[in-house]
Amino acid sequence: MRTIFIAISSILVLISPIIYARSILKGETKPHRTTRFVLLLITALSTASLLAQHNTVAVWLAGVSTLQAVLIFSLSIKHGMGGWSRSDILCLVIALTGIVAWQTTKDPAFGLYFSILADFAGMVPALIKTYRLPHTKNVWFFGFDMVAGMFTLLAIMTFTAEQIAYPIYIMIINAVMVVLILRPKFSRLTN
Repeated sequence: MRTIFIAISSILVLISPIIYARSILKGETKPHRTTRFVLLLITALSTASLLAQHNTVAVWLAGVSTLQAVLIFSLSIKHGMGGWSRSDILCLVIALTGIVAWQTTKDPAFGLYFSILADFAGMVPALIKTYRLPHTKNVWFFGFDMVAGMFTLLAIMTFTAEQIAYPIYIMIINAVMVVLILRPKFSRLTN
C-alpha cells in the first residue's frame, strides 16, 4: 500500500504543474516571481536534505516538487508578477537566511526545518498576492499538491517529526492557498 501512496503522490505532483503551466500560458494564472525563485531553491535543497537523511518516502514528493519548481519558475520569468517590492525582497532575504542557516548546521533534520521556514517565507508574497488577486491563481494546482502531501503522509511507516514535517507542511500551505483562491466564491455563497 505504501508504494501505491507514493505513486499517487508523485503522479499528482507531476500533473499539477502541467495544469498550472497551461493556465499560465493561457494568461489565466500569474505566478509570483519571488515565490517561484525561492521555491526552486528550497525544493532542490529539501530534496538534497531528505536524500542525506535516507528518507525514502518524502524524498519523492520533494524531488518531483523540484522538477515542478523548475518549470513554473521558468514560466514566471515571462508570464509572472511581482518580484521587487519591499515585502518581496524582505521575504527573499528571510528565505535566503533560512537556507544559509540550514546549510551552516550541516544537520539534515535541522536543515529540513530551516528549509520549511525558508519555504514559508518564500510563500508569503504569493499568499499576499492570492489574498488580493485570487483570480490570478489556479486552484487545481494547489489542490493536487495538497492531496499529494496527504498521500505522502499516508505512505510513511515510522512517524517521526523529520518524516512527517515536510508532507504536513505541503498539505497545510497548499490548503491555505486553496482557501484563499476560493474565498471570493465562499463569500458570494454566504451573501
